[in-house]
Amino acid sequence: MKRLFAAIKIFPDHKYLKKYQELRSILHHEQIKWVEEKNIHVTLHFFGETEERRMVVINSVIGNLAEKTEPFSLRLSGLGLFGSSYSPRVIWTGIESGCDIAAIMKELKAILSDNGFDTDRQNIVPHLTLGRIKMIRDRKFFQHTMDSFKDLVSLPETIREIFLLSSKLQSTGPVYSVEKSFLLQKPLMTVAGSGA
Repeated sequence: MKRLFAAIKIFPDHKYLKKYQELRSILHHEQIKWVEEKNIHVTLHFFGETEERRMVVINSVIGNLAEKTEPFSLRLSGLGLFGSSYSPRVIWTGIESGCDIAAIMKELKAILSDNGFDTDRQNIVPHLTLGRIKMIRDRKFFQHTMDSFKDLVSLPETIREIFLLSSKLQSTGPVYSVEKSFLLQKPLMTVAGSGA
C-alpha cells in the first residue's frame, strides 16, 4: 500500500519564498504546521492508501490526461482561510492560471470514478495549502497579519508536468517521493501570421 496523490509541483520565485518565510516568522508563536518550500504543490486528486496493483490504472488515466493537456502558465496569488473566522483550519493561496485547473481536476475525478476509484463529493476548489492551523492564540494579531500579506503573489511559471507522488507521514512532516511524472504533451496553440 502507498499513500498516493496526483499533483502539480510548484517552484515559487525567490521573492515569493522570502515573503513566505517572513509570514512564517511573524506567526512563529502560533501552532501552525507550515508546508516546507520543497513540498509546495497543487493537489489534483488524493488517492490515499492505495494497493500498488492499482497504480497501473492510475498511471494510464493520468498519462492520457497529460497527453491532451498543453503546458500552461500559473502563479500564486493572495491568501485565504478554510474554516470559520473564529476557528480557521487551513491557510491557502489562490491560483491564477492560463489553464482551467478545475476542469482538469473534474475530468480526472470523473475518469477515476468510471474506473472504480472512490471520489469525494466536495466542490473542486483549486488552491495551494501553505499551513495547517492547530491553534491560534492571538486571533486579532493573526487576522491583521493575514490581511497585511493578502497581496502575496509569485511570478508566473510554466507547468509542464503532472506528478504521481507518494507520501510517508513522519513526525517532522510528510516525505514525498515521485512515483511517476507525466509530460503535458498537447502542442501549444499558435496564431498564424498574416504573411506577405
